[in-house]
Amino acid sequence: MSLAPVQSVLVHEAGAFRVALGANMGDPVSILDELTLDDIYELAPDSERQRMALLMGRDGTLSIASSSDAGQPGARLHLDCTLLLMSPDGETTDALVLVEVDDEGHIEEIYLLPLGPLAPRTGYTLVGADRDSVTAKFAQIACVSFTRGTHITMATGRQVPIEQIQPGDRVLTRDDGVREVRWIGQTTVRAVGDFAPILVKKGTLNNANDLLVSPDHRLFIYQRTDQLGAGRADLLVAARHLVNDDTIVVRNGGFVDYFQILFDRHHIIYAEGIAAESTLVNPRTRPALPDSLAEVLQAMLPRNDDRERHGLDVGKALLDRPDAIELLLRASSR
Repeated sequence: MSLAPVQSVLVHEAGAFRVALGANMGDPVSILDELTLDDIYELAPDSERQRMALLMGRDGTLSIASSSDAGQPGARLHLDCTLLLMSPDGETTDALVLVEVDDEGHIEEIYLLPLGPLAPRTGYTLVGADRDSVTAKFAQIACVSFTRGTHITMATGRQVPIEQIQPGDRVLTRDDGVREVRWIGQTTVRAVGDFAPILVKKGTLNNANDLLVSPDHRLFIYQRTDQLGAGRADLLVAARHLVNDDTIVVRNGGFVDYFQILFDRHHIIYAEGIAAESTLVNPRTRPALPDSLAEVLQAMLPRNDDRERHGLDVGKALLDRPDAIELLLRASSR
């Protein structure tokens, strides 16, 4: 079975999130069949989220990668359900229940993947739980998106806000000239946790204006000189890996309008003057796209999931240095 790497997620072990008041008092968060609505959960004060690295098969099956800090490498992972948790102030947070299973399908471990911040010693009431939305929620985390107002370079050189672009419009791509837009999607979500956008301030990476994108949106950087020591000129760098709390920051709070732009294949386009990827279709992101595109996506999947042709996917480890942004700017400016 062919495997493609999937970005890491940050999880809590189930034992760190237990019922403090309710029918299942003292029990850790569990699979849908064992949950009771209106139970109140609390996060243990000493719990820290662990990095779980995943591999996804072309058939959509998940397994834990050898580089993972959480879970047993090689074990299969099942997406069980989505939880809707309400804090005392009425704010709601989605969380996913992930289940590690053995070769016979028996449960080994259960993990909680919160899609927003959870505070310790705070009561979270379970107000909803379902299996229908879990794959789409998981897909949305990885579905790269631009935010409302982002200017995209069209075939004519015009800069058009992404919310004004329509299917059939012609966009300039770095890798394949002028291409027609196949589909534009929009979602509005709370800008917290894995959905909080990343702000790349004007000029940081030669961008003409502020650029606000989803956390796993990858920017294309061409190194005229290999300042980073990547061993390759063409780089793809996820926005979340560039956060330095100065020129590139997480924009937490409120709501954000995310827009996905889809072509007949994965392309590098220009947003606020710098190169960035279009929506990538693969088994992980497919559930986030509408069913009305099913036939189109089935035909384009083999061509769209070809990210490697655009450059080296740079991991966090190579960027974990205080001068990373300066080096990338210098390398791409010469």
